[in-house]
Amino acid sequence: MALYVQKYGGTSVGSVERIEHVADKVKSFHDAGHQVVVAVSAMSGETNRLISLAKDVTETPDPREMDVLVSTGEQVTIALLSMALQKRGVNARSFTGWQAGMKTDNAYMKARIENIDTDAMRKQLNDGGVCVVAGFQGIDDDNNITTLGRGGSDTTGVALAAALGADECQIYTDVDGVYTTDPRVVPNAKRMEKITFEEMLEMASLGSKILQIRSVEFAGKYKVPLRVLSSFAEGNGTLITMEENSSVENPVISGIAFNRDEAKVTVKGVPDIPGVASKILVPVSDANIEVDMIVQNVSEDGTTDFTFTVHRNDYHKALDVLRNTAAELNAREATGTDDICKVSMVGVGMRSHAGVASQMFKVLADENINILAITTSEIKISVVIEEKYLELAVRALHSAFGLDADSDAN
Repeated sequence: MALYVQKYGGTSVGSVERIEHVADKVKSFHDAGHQVVVAVSAMSGETNRLISLAKDVTETPDPREMDVLVSTGEQVTIALLSMALQKRGVNARSFTGWQAGMKTDNAYMKARIENIDTDAMRKQLNDGGVCVVAGFQGIDDDNNITTLGRGGSDTTGVALAAALGADECQIYTDVDGVYTTDPRVVPNAKRMEKITFEEMLEMASLGSKILQIRSVEFAGKYKVPLRVLSSFAEGNGTLITMEENSSVENPVISGIAFNRDEAKVTVKGVPDIPGVASKILVPVSDANIEVDMIVQNVSEDGTTDFTFTVHRNDYHKALDVLRNTAAELNAREATGTDDICKVSMVGVGMRSHAGVASQMFKVLADENINILAITTSEIKISVVIEEKYLELAVRALHSAFGLDADSDAN
């Protein structure tokens, strides 16, 4: 007998019919003798509907009341799923965040979990029942309802698994696992049987939307085996685990991630003197703009061109800040573009294989794709290119590194 924590997202519980389907799946685990805790999201579209209602009342809703409002979406789901399970003869009981003992800090709309009192859930499990827990929410020390931020139900599921010592946390979504890249860009991308927490964290941070970054961090910290599965199709999904638990040799590259939400800004002709980078970046930070990749070029006339990337939503604000800074530094000009993207290759196998970067650059050069910026880490290489070349770059790299489903290169 195993203890499973299963998390079902908004699409998986988007209608009564889908909730009935989830109930069948949970019942099959329960009937097999396993203990099951289910964490659920609000039905798809419900959170947006609630936020819209608040905006109809006021453009600046109070954060505390917003958390009270949006937390009701999950409450609907846990009640309906519990009813569906009870109809099937399963002793199911719903738990709101506070009933499940989910204690958080008091940062409304982006609270962080501090501890979980599992006594009530353990009693239900020991009585042979199933716990159906509202994701995305908790309660602070002053008994205020809090929410964990969008996508927080993934974090709820992982946190419950860690607190209960679950054998596995299963994240059910609308895809059947983690793929080597987005199958919509590369149709013959293949589903990975396993991926390490490190790799998944990089993939999530670089644009893969399958799992919330916080949930992967949490799972890695507490060594919770994490599996991504489809709510709509049978299969083993993808297991996210510690590197040392892998029974097969890791490929050099596990996956290719990309992000279209990028913009690039440059201040040209800056005096090449100590502290100039700080003078450029501090005002950007003060404007609450997050900087990603940085490139600095020094010319022979004692000036430098300083380039960095930001989220596309911050492009115009960053450019305005940079123009003011350029004037203060007597720089030549500040320019930018938002028609770029970031393409990244991820794999723990890079640690023991040389030449990955040079091969990547050759593949892109063979396709006449110019690299605008480069950044690396121990298990990642990212490049900035023009957005119009994104799909060509991803497909070429995917094939060159043997990631295609019909390839035996791995």
